[in-house]
Amino acid sequence: MKNIDFFFVSLLIQKRNMSSSIIDKTYKKLAVQVALDGLSFGVFDTLNNTPLLLKQVPFNSIQRSAKIEDIMEEVYGDNPELKHQYDEIAVIHSNNLSTFVPTALFDEEFIGSYLQYNTKVFETDFFTFDTLENYEMNHVYIPYVNMNNFFIDQYGSFDYKHAHTVLVSRLLDLSKNKEERKMFVHMNESHFEIIVVQNQKLLLFNSFEYKTPEDFIYYILFTAEQLQLNPENFNLELLGNIQEDDVYFKIAYQYIRNVALLDVSEKKNTFSDAENRSFFILLNS
Repeated sequence: MKNIDFFFVSLLIQKRNMSSSIIDKTYKKLAVQVALDGLSFGVFDTLNNTPLLLKQVPFNSIQRSAKIEDIMEEVYGDNPELKHQYDEIAVIHSNNLSTFVPTALFDEEFIGSYLQYNTKVFETDFFTFDTLENYEMNHVYIPYVNMNNFFIDQYGSFDYKHAHTVLVSRLLDLSKNKEERKMFVHMNESHFEIIVVQNQKLLLFNSFEYKTPEDFIYYILFTAEQLQLNPENFNLELLGNIQEDDVYFKIAYQYIRNVALLDVSEKKNTFSDAENRSFFILLNS
């Protein structure tokens, strides 16, 4: 994760102040996931590595047309937990301005060039990357600069990474020693990610916008066809904002034989399985 002031490109805040007395420690971590349509956050007990609070805060249509600084001020005013003292602050950026690059093909000097094939980039854009050390990949992306500057004002320093870094890393972990190709779909309000893995190898990652169940199943079946995955045979697991009684689950079950919600039963916390799937990225941040 990075820790940076975008206006000054500083290395001055790469690490939180380590001189604090142990008496000052709260043994709590705050993780905030930010997107253009809202944010979610979690408070974690770092001694037991368990979540204490998980919350989703959508931005309404009026808020989305306002300046991000004004939106965030309102959100922070309504959620006092965001202003408490924490030992660790993690910010997770969630957008589609990103791509995965194998380490062997990665050159930091040309970092902006990797995104020009799948998104419109500008000379003024700030590019950064996360390293997936265990998987010989780097994840290049454009973070929300204005949001990071807001967090600098709030916390002074923090670490940040991209949501897809967390998502892909964890799903690759779950694929260890599993030779069959598996498709995961992570659902969001207006878009979803498709991730296909095989024994800790990333075979495909893509993000799609959708409005109807027909959009949803079309992209899944199209992806399966490109990878020669037979809907009668391959396994599809769903996570994020989805339940078995959702129309999106039902249409997937109609066309694909082996469909299931991601098994999160190993999570030992007080939150429901639905919450563990919905806040999957936060919980693995």
